[in-house]
Amino acid sequence: MYVRRLQLHDFRSWEDVDVHLGPGVCVFLGRNGFGKTNLLEALNYIATLSSHRVSTDQPLIRVGRESASLSATVVNDGRELTAEIDIVAGRANRARINTAPCRRPRELLGILQSVLFAPEDLALVRGEPGARRRFIDELAILRTPRIAAEKADYDRVLRQRTALLKTAGAAARRGGDDAAMMLSTLDVWDGQLARFGAEILYARMELVSELRRYVTTSYAALAVGSRVADMRYRDTLTAPVDREPTVAGLERQLLADLAAARPREIDRGLCLVGPHRDDLELMLGSEPAKGFASHGESWSFALALRLASLELLRADGGEPVLLLDDVFAELDADRRAALAAVAEGTEQVLITAAVPEDLPKSLRARRFEVTVEGPVDERTSRLADVVAGPA
Repeated sequence: MYVRRLQLHDFRSWEDVDVHLGPGVCVFLGRNGFGKTNLLEALNYIATLSSHRVSTDQPLIRVGRESASLSATVVNDGRELTAEIDIVAGRANRARINTAPCRRPRELLGILQSVLFAPEDLALVRGEPGARRRFIDELAILRTPRIAAEKADYDRVLRQRTALLKTAGAAARRGGDDAAMMLSTLDVWDGQLARFGAEILYARMELVSELRRYVTTSYAALAVGSRVADMRYRDTLTAPVDREPTVAGLERQLLADLAAARPREIDRGLCLVGPHRDDLELMLGSEPAKGFASHGESWSFALALRLASLELLRADGGEPVLLLDDVFAELDADRRAALAAVAEGTEQVLITAAVPEDLPKSLRARRFEVTVEGPVDERTSRLADVVAGPA
């Protein structure tokens, strides 16, 4: 799989860009703040329908504009598809495949598979559980796009159930018909939360079970002689999960836990049960990586998670595009060489760097110079001449 063409209009710092790409390694070189990362962010957005830097779409639209347009033409096993999406301020986004409108943007999922490693990934090791949950969910969706619908349904039910819990306490204190009706409504939301939550739990557990060995081997290649890296999914269910869980079994357990937690949930006005409270535990030897890993070990673990993702998707029969955002500057010579070796064996790799010296000397790549034009508050990113040869 590779991206043959990327077109952006009013996306971040890019007023307009139309770049033709191909298999192999491509490097975008330019000073910090010139818009290099925005190119990789756009591609990863088309692959995942989310940004790795912000939680909402509004910052993706160029300042002063009402919408942004992204288009990627992807070649996969000789088949070519163009995925397009319009990000519209205050309105639903619009998507197209080969110019034909989609009913929902998530129909684009699966056209492009990408694995992005960026400085923000340090949060996977050192940050809060939400970053790790998002990592698992995005990878699960890359493997099985239908999971996106299950996740959207779960998030919708979670919001509505939480809103109901915030008012349930007052209704319970008043008593009467209002309280009875609210409890009956909670029963309905419990059923839906358990149903969609079980699907999410099963997908996450299955993914982590398969990903573990790739994480261990990827970390060992990056940090020779270091402690063994491992991972496990830490759910918040009150009963141990079967060695081979089923969606139906997880749904029953979620329903039981919701029933047991209801008094506490009503008292606190929070949803205390479900996969939104789980975590991915990362281990180095016998210790958790969070809090015990050094800076170098944390970087290596974060990179190992992404390289393991690449290998897992390959094992499924895919060949994702590898996106490396300004990461070589943070790695020592050995880790740079290991990552360069991965790049050489990947069909398409897109890299950003501030200076050529950050890149391994052995890395051969097509090079683009990223520059900017205009005043500081209105500057526009530009691609300069293409240079072939060593990066």
